[in-house]
Amino acid sequence: MAQEARHYEKLADGAVRCWLCPHRCRIAVGEVGLCRVRRNEAGTLLSLIYGEVTSVAVDPIEKKPLYHFYPGSGILSLGTIGCNFSCLFCQNWQTSQTQAPTSPFAAEEAVRQAQATGSIGIAYTYNEPNIWFEYVLDTATLAQEAGLKNVLVTNGYIAAEPLAELLPVIDALNIDLKSMDRDFYLKLCGGRLEPVLETAKRASRRALVEVTHLVIPGYNDADDQFRRMADWVAGELGPDTPAHISAYSPRYRLQAPPTPLETLQRAYHIFSDRLNYVYLGNVMVQEGSSTRCAHCGALAIERLGYHTTNHLRPGARCPDCDRRLPVIMAGNDPLANRENTVNTEKGVGT
Repeated sequence: MAQEARHYEKLADGAVRCWLCPHRCRIAVGEVGLCRVRRNEAGTLLSLIYGEVTSVAVDPIEKKPLYHFYPGSGILSLGTIGCNFSCLFCQNWQTSQTQAPTSPFAAEEAVRQAQATGSIGIAYTYNEPNIWFEYVLDTATLAQEAGLKNVLVTNGYIAAEPLAELLPVIDALNIDLKSMDRDFYLKLCGGRLEPVLETAKRASRRALVEVTHLVIPGYNDADDQFRRMADWVAGELGPDTPAHISAYSPRYRLQAPPTPLETLQRAYHIFSDRLNYVYLGNVMVQEGSSTRCAHCGALAIERLGYHTTNHLRPGARCPDCDRRLPVIMAGNDPLANRENTVNTEKGVGT
């Protein structure tokens, strides 16, 4: 259904300026922005996807992927259509880059289903949730009031003001960090790198942030690129930030070869020199699947695919050395009392 959008201004000639993301689209009457889901109707900007979903499922939290947020739990996962990027290698192009069919799904129903299925909360995923801003904000607010958690799986391309409005109801984010190369973002994604980095920094002060890096042969798989990204994550988000290095497969408009396992393993060791918790995605391997204590190396959370065995002691403490690991779980949630934490500048894993 259509609903008036937030974060835009009306211009003198009937056009509107959308301020939701860094594209800042100027949209003429009857036209849509780059995301294709925000349209100017007679001088009013409408979200065309409010309460419209393509997919509803209960997924393992590890599928987002989030490995340090309520491990082993299920989360109701919602997606719709559209994206404010146009990545040539999009792995979910069937919904993000096309006009896939949608069905109505009210915010109240999302909360009811999350509760009925025993989910820890709701994940806004499958396509880019930030362009679904109005629905995500309303649904996440209701979910938080019901004691549920909210998760974003996002490209991070959102302006500072709407991000500040959304973060108080968001508990965890997986942010896709595609490259540290500005030209990569401009040529392959249709966006800019700097706003993504700024989103990651701002979000890490208010919620748990994990990052995912999709490795594409010939485009972002050089050692110096891995080092630059690992250095930035360690320096700006902290060395305890979980990093997921994922294998690419040819999709949409890019036909680069699939990522060799050897490339992922090379990236894994470079990242591990700088970060304490590094994981491999889209492959079934032992190294890079489980969580080990960064202090003593003990097996803390064992994973086989999406099957998870938690060996942590209460309080997310190592089973061997008893140090606290940066893992959020029941009884160890620093954002549970948000009144005291929402305005702090410290990350949740400190």
